[in-house]
Amino acid sequence: MIKTLAKSYSEGYYEKALLLREVFMNTKKFDPSFQKLKQMQSLPLEQKIIVSKMRIRQWHQHYEGRVCVSFSGGVDSTVLLHLVRQEFPDVKGVFVNTGLEYPQIVKFVHSIPNIDIIRPKLTYKEVIEKYGYPIISKQTSEKIEEIRTTKSERLRNIRLGNTGSILGKLSNKWMYLVDAPFKISSRCCDVLKKAPLLKYQRENQVFPYVGTMAEESVQRLQSYCKHSCNAFNMKKPQSRPLMFWSKNDVLQYLRDYNVDYCKSIYGDIITDNTTRELTTTLAKRTGCTFCMFGVHLEKYPNRFQRMQTENPALYDYCINKLNLKEPLEYCHIPYDKDDFGNGIQTDIQFDLED
Repeated sequence: MIKTLAKSYSEGYYEKALLLREVFMNTKKFDPSFQKLKQMQSLPLEQKIIVSKMRIRQWHQHYEGRVCVSFSGGVDSTVLLHLVRQEFPDVKGVFVNTGLEYPQIVKFVHSIPNIDIIRPKLTYKEVIEKYGYPIISKQTSEKIEEIRTTKSERLRNIRLGNTGSILGKLSNKWMYLVDAPFKISSRCCDVLKKAPLLKYQRENQVFPYVGTMAEESVQRLQSYCKHSCNAFNMKKPQSRPLMFWSKNDVLQYLRDYNVDYCKSIYGDIITDNTTRELTTTLAKRTGCTFCMFGVHLEKYPNRFQRMQTENPALYDYCINKLNLKEPLEYCHIPYDKDDFGNGIQTDIQFDLED
């Protein structure tokens, strides 16, 4: 049943298929929290807004107003900032300018009032030179780095699948990357984004609202089931008022409430003729321009092929100066706009990683 369900997903829904598989494998672990989440996700948008605002007020009250909004300039955090400021207009937003953001996003962030802009200690170039390239996904890169560098033979055997269990194992599909002639690491986001945000929060003694959603990954789903929206008991407490929202909810909110967003990068909000869900005419996601996480799942034109047309100077810097062409070519991922291949075939495999 699960195999049939997973194979029914198109390439664009590959990650959701894996998420469903993980959920079905751990039903007992997630009950009853998972069932509550499904109920919350099924609510109409108007009711979701009411619940989210209640979570926002609870967080603000608990920390006596010592809060901030982690703001990336993307559609999710734009909705989050709008919701928070409807309740508390003076709450600051915090944007980490890593040097990897789309220029349009940076310009949009500068147009929003009361946003503190901070920077990391290292540049992206320094991170990949010190730690390695982020490729395929955070979990995949982390496992490859651990296989290569860990002093624990037990951990290495778990990652290589030598224990007789697939739990914690690097997917067979990516096992060849262990022998890649370049360093691979998942530390990019930790160094460039998380570290400066944590430093800001410590120095200003504030607790963040973040725009993550449970549907985005297994890890976030598990986090919701354990901590709900307001994670007071996490080691690093954070409020996630959109955890039970969907991407469709986010786009509907922007459209129905006429909220300004970075239209120059996302384009218009339209209804997809196939899925009947809302989508954007340009970028579907933004994030870091140089990031290679998930690019193997994108159809033509992928993010680098679009960049070649939209920002040739940035493309040249990424592909040639940062030498992203080496890991992309090694993974058979096209990056030239004249290469119409689909790159890696994303047939569903029943490994725990994508």
